[in-house]
Amino acid sequence: MSGATTIPPQARRVDRRWWALVLLATADFVVVLDASIVNIALPSIGRGLHISLASLSWVVNAYVLTFGGFLLLGGRIADLVGRRLVFMVGLGVFAAASLLGGLAQSELWLIGARAIQGLGAALLAPAALSLVTAIFSEGAERNQALSVWGAVAGSGAAAGVLLGGVLTSALDWRSVLFVNVPIAIAAILLAPRLVAESRGEVARRAFDLPGAVTVTAGLSALVYALVRASAVGWGSVQTIGVLAAAAVLLVSFVVIERRSSAPLVPFAFFRNLNVSAANATMLASGAAIIGLFYFLSLYLQKVLGYSAIKAGLSQLPLAAGIIFAAAIAAPLVARLGLRRVLIGGLALFAGGLVWLAQIPVHGSYLDDLFGPSLLIALGLGFAFVPITILAETGVHDREYGLASGLLNTSQQVGGALGLAVLTTIATSRTNHLIASHHPPGQSLTLGFHRGFLGAAAFVGLAIIAAATIGTRATSREESLAAQATP
Repeated sequence: MSGATTIPPQARRVDRRWWALVLLATADFVVVLDASIVNIALPSIGRGLHISLASLSWVVNAYVLTFGGFLLLGGRIADLVGRRLVFMVGLGVFAAASLLGGLAQSELWLIGARAIQGLGAALLAPAALSLVTAIFSEGAERNQALSVWGAVAGSGAAAGVLLGGVLTSALDWRSVLFVNVPIAIAAILLAPRLVAESRGEVARRAFDLPGAVTVTAGLSALVYALVRASAVGWGSVQTIGVLAAAAVLLVSFVVIERRSSAPLVPFAFFRNLNVSAANATMLASGAAIIGLFYFLSLYLQKVLGYSAIKAGLSQLPLAAGIIFAAAIAAPLVARLGLRRVLIGGLALFAGGLVWLAQIPVHGSYLDDLFGPSLLIALGLGFAFVPITILAETGVHDREYGLASGLLNTSQQVGGALGLAVLTTIATSRTNHLIASHHPPGQSLTLGFHRGFLGAAAFVGLAIIAAATIGTRATSREESLAAQATP
């Protein structure tokens, strides 16, 4: 019929896949968001539940601890059991814990809810990324999808500060947890309609329980030691003891995996050198990113005296810049190659951090923060997309969840390491200056200078890791991308 237009079945399938990407990216956005959205509400939470300053850090640490500790396990379960199923279960746990946290009437209640939230995030985050990898074929199509993913993941931390400030000021601290519930429920309802079930093709669906226990306990102990190090001291019995326990557990995991007939993490997986380089790059980058947002938030509120909502709104150009840069990263990868775009993005990120290390005590947003924020936004947008592409390139279908869990683990462990090291560096500088009778504002700012420079040094390590990426192993990926890029 001449008056009617029929949509070909293939076009409908493509449309559904891109809607699936929106759903999966939105769910992951909430997970990334939740690592930072609570930070700006901490003073209100402390007042509302009468939580001491020392205990308040556990509102953040409880989430980071279970998230980082269970990610690798969550990714492997998704491969074996079913990625959509694990994604939906993770969303359900995340939503229930968010509701529980929003209703909290005591310190222990809230910290427990945040720990359960982290567990839900550890299930859904690697499952979501592995679903994206399974839905889109390797090459230009997957690059485009991962550029959207990179924009979402990269802007999540900045958006968390923004949304946390708005919600805390307009409503109260409980709203930063309640906001997750309707989003998670909507995602659970839409997932069966938009996302097909996917699981790894493996000969045996056996589960390596000893490996799962040792790696989860080892990663949890490692993250715990790192998040507590700045408070109890790097040389304390607690820090050394927990780090030693983490080392023993992780070494035991390696021994178990080498002897297992169905290992949780097949060590042949690490023969893909570009995947290893991508995770090393993410580890160092994650350390810098957490330091950036931590020190920037403190500078805005404690030195410049910004309110929570004003501090949040100041992150808007940073979040928007990351989204813009990630959107154009895939075509740049096709033209310039993964390594060049990644190293260029990291160089911009490092430059922005060095620029921030010059901020004055009596600074202004437009004169001293806007420029470096845009430079950092471009750098993060350009870096996130190549890292994510590399982490999934050349990975077998049966290991998509493992690759996704490993990348998320690298980011979380890197973040815990970065926060522990950088806060120690900045705090020691600030305490020394205060002891020398410098004004508090100046002491804080000069301490932040050291923190930003330390973050830039971590980016330098990320650049070294990125430089090891070989061109031969990525040539197929880039040629596929170039074929479909105008």
